[in-house]
Amino acid sequence: MLSFVVRLRSRSHIIISRRTADGSKPRLYAASRRNQARQRVAILMAGFAACFAIVGGRLAWYGAMEPLTTASIGNPAVVASRPDIIDRNGALLATDLNMVSLYADPRKIVDANEVVEKLSAVIPNLDWRDTHKKLRSKTAFQWLRRQLTPRQQADILALGIPGIGFRPEKRRFYPGAETASHIVGHVNVDNQGLAGMERYLDQQGLSDLRQLGMTSGAPLEPVRLSIDMRVQTIVRDVAARSMEAYQAEAAGAAIIDVETGEVLAMASVPDYNPNEPSRTLADGTVDKEYEKGWFNRMSNATFEMGSTFKSFTLAMGLDAGKINLNTVVDASRPIRMGGFTIKDFKGKNRPLSIPEVFQYSSNIGTAAVADRVGIEGHQEFLTRLGLLSKMETEMPGVATPTQPRTWKKINSVTISFGHGVATTPLQTAVAAASLINGGKLLPPTFLPRTQETAIDLAKSVLKETTSADMRYLFTWNGLKGSGRGAQVEGFNVGGKTGTADKVINGRYASDINFNAFVAAFPMDKPKYIVLSIIDAPKTGEHGGRTAASTAAPMVKQIISRAAPLLGVQPRFGPVGDSYLLADY
Repeated sequence: MLSFVVRLRSRSHIIISRRTADGSKPRLYAASRRNQARQRVAILMAGFAACFAIVGGRLAWYGAMEPLTTASIGNPAVVASRPDIIDRNGALLATDLNMVSLYADPRKIVDANEVVEKLSAVIPNLDWRDTHKKLRSKTAFQWLRRQLTPRQQADILALGIPGIGFRPEKRRFYPGAETASHIVGHVNVDNQGLAGMERYLDQQGLSDLRQLGMTSGAPLEPVRLSIDMRVQTIVRDVAARSMEAYQAEAAGAAIIDVETGEVLAMASVPDYNPNEPSRTLADGTVDKEYEKGWFNRMSNATFEMGSTFKSFTLAMGLDAGKINLNTVVDASRPIRMGGFTIKDFKGKNRPLSIPEVFQYSSNIGTAAVADRVGIEGHQEFLTRLGLLSKMETEMPGVATPTQPRTWKKINSVTISFGHGVATTPLQTAVAAASLINGGKLLPPTFLPRTQETAIDLAKSVLKETTSADMRYLFTWNGLKGSGRGAQVEGFNVGGKTGTADKVINGRYASDINFNAFVAAFPMDKPKYIVLSIIDAPKTGEHGGRTAASTAAPMVKQIISRAAPLLGVQPRFGPVGDSYLLADY
């Protein structure tokens, strides 16, 4: 006989156990127990499978996501790329390199002294005190060294130090080093543009995108500049060699396409290596002398440009109809005005024609032309040429010209020959381009510009006849006057020198010059403006220290080396008055 026993196992389960008379369990009950065991095992296996699937899925997700970095302490962000910068021919000027930087989680550092000692064997010039302070801090993150070399990373990994790690970063590399440093600029350790076109890129929205976290590590379209790196190398080399040869404080030069306003080259020395924008001395202090090379004298400094301004004064008189090329002005004796005496350097002490005023760089003759135009007309003309207002271009850090608060007659007279108004050398070259390109003022650009775009942007500031007369005067002075030192056979160079007494502590120093030369070539069909500057030279060609002995020879060296690269074909033929008049 079978007996039934009812057992309450849980609130919802009642199991009926059947036993035989001898107390053994029947087969049906044993099978039920096996089924329950299989179900428990299946449930357990399904649970493990689900766990492994979740873990595997998370690992796959982590592997597919973008790598993380930290641009600054406490601010994790994607490793953002900057676009490559290339010259007009595609030569690389700036690019990103993938780097790693060393950081520490001080909470996981066991022995700060031991960590500092080990790291110092791998990282040169490690600041023991500062590193130890960071490792003993209570923060979760501290940078220890930015942008390590692959060898340093491998050596640190081999040390096996707990609590330190690496973050991927980008480092900017400039293959040309100093060659175009003031144009290209540089970035800081967080790859943010600080100067030059690097800063310009950030100002165009790249910096804002970085702050919003909308940048990525994907390569960006290269940014093409207007400069020709081949010509830039020549211009920088001539400036550096001239500064040394003439024992000057600084030097510089620029080349502009007069038809488009493109800056093809611009150099200012002293300069610096953007791969190493700052240097630390042995005592741990920053090398201030090296950082003086950051200063771009071509666009970020103003100077009294001396007799180069006579080009603008004569153009003003011609354009206003107050003079023509046959006009004769009295330069026989000095002008006394307001307690000052205006006289000529090696004057002829006789009446001069307008070409002779330009050739002999007569202060007296130029002042007479300015007087015929008048103070208001003089100020308006220089404003029209952009010489009294801040220059508009992509380059950040452009200086604003200075001028008298109130123009009086004495101001107009001195400004006529380049004293009393200070402008940047680059905008002087831009204004000079309008004198010889048909009278069109074009804002300078460091980006490529087509002639069609240039035509739309051009502003007419001179009559075409005035421009033709100025081409004649430039050519005349290049062959007969102070521009002879810049003449290159076959390339017909014309221009005007400028030798100004340098202003020191608010006073003119008669024994210290700031020299410049503005030139155009080829004068039969002008295509380029070249401007050179030399600051405080102690000597020059044949021992002279005027612009004719310093700045003009710089232009000669630049044109003789760069003209073939710019595609200018030499023109050989008779040189003389008949040639001068042939094209005008």
